[in-house]
Amino acid sequence: ACSALPKSYVACSALPKSYVACSALPKSHSKCYSQRMSLSKYRFRPRLLPTLATLVLLPVLLRLGFWQLDRAQQKHTLQADYDARIAAPPVSLGGQMWSAADARFRRIELKGYYETAYQILLDNRVHKGAVGYYVITPLRLPGSGVRVLVNRGWVPIGRDRQHLPTLETPADEQTVAGVAMLPSEHFFTLADPGPVASDWPTVWENLDMPRYRQAVPFPVQPVVLLLDANSPAAGFVREWARLDTGIATNQSYAFQWFSLAVALLGIYLLVNTRRMPAEGANNDK
Repeated sequence: ACSALPKSYVACSALPKSYVACSALPKSHSKCYSQRMSLSKYRFRPRLLPTLATLVLLPVLLRLGFWQLDRAQQKHTLQADYDARIAAPPVSLGGQMWSAADARFRRIELKGYYETAYQILLDNRVHKGAVGYYVITPLRLPGSGVRVLVNRGWVPIGRDRQHLPTLETPADEQTVAGVAMLPSEHFFTLADPGPVASDWPTVWENLDMPRYRQAVPFPVQPVVLLLDANSPAAGFVREWARLDTGIATNQSYAFQWFSLAVALLGIYLLVNTRRMPAEGANNDK
């Protein structure tokens, strides 16, 4: 609308302040003119240091946000695969060795004997705020030398770490049912535990499957069976978390990273935008 002003109106911008003829402009022209004059008082002049800082930090914040979204999608995909496989009829691993990809997330039913000689306790497992252990016991299949590791559930740490909890394990044949899971291959350790010594270490920080398979004198299936909560096969506390647990947390973190990226851009624009001195002030100088 400002471009449509008559020449007589436009000329008013050049009048000295003592003239008030510009006040006679129509309201629509006067409003547009004042907005343009207000915006013209500011200039965006990027400075070197804020620009470099923004160029470094902005991609990092965006990458962290997309990484959290990718984590959430991975959990969703795993849960969908899990739900599809456990809906299928249960299978028996038998004496043949299965691949990890074929056995993962399948519902398994087995009969066998627990062997506590090579049982391990996974340390620092938390249940409802209490620290304890996961009890991992190999199950020997009848007529086969193959074992399947069974996670029998959580037990409290007890009085202290010097006195391990007493665990009751039946010697007779057990019918075990549960879901086959892959042990995590990514975990944090303070130091390389090295090979297993001659004295069997009961407490482990993590289930390092390659290390375990090298330490025992029998073949082991590549999965761990999470014992069903209603199974009578000598289990402990079994409240297994869903695989998609934490998706909301990942999405929340992604929102925070993206919000920081937007805030960074806002700060960058604010820091590098300056109010220009009035023309009258320059003329007075």
